[in-house]
Amino acid sequence: MGTMKKLPDAEFDIMKVVWTNEPPITTNIIMQQLGNAREWKAQTVISLMQRLVERGFIRTEKKGKERSYYPLVSKEEYLKFETDDFMERFHGNSITSLVATLYDGSRIKADDLDQLEKWLKEKRR
Repeated sequence: MGTMKKLPDAEFDIMKVVWTNEPPITTNIIMQQLGNAREWKAQTVISLMQRLVERGFIRTEKKGKERSYYPLVSKEEYLKFETDDFMERFHGNSITSLVATLYDGSRIKADDLDQLEKWLKEKRR
């Protein structure tokens, strides 16, 4: 795959279903686990799946009348890409900036800081 790009929310939601299930995935699986709750028509799911094929996130195979889809990008790869992009754009790749933002926003509790300190000590060894 070439340069990875950020997925729109609807496509990311579909990828979460793809990553959660054992391949191959079908549009029926997507409809059952996401599309019906979103009140999407089957054609909407098919269009979104085709976009994911074009972006290089999944590949497709036709078996009879049904198309099967297989992930080409793992959840871990995509989350690393999103995290790296977020860190660069919003925090200048500074973990200190990220932690300060979370701490100042009262989103980090003392327990979290203790766990982070323990994790950092383990990583230094």
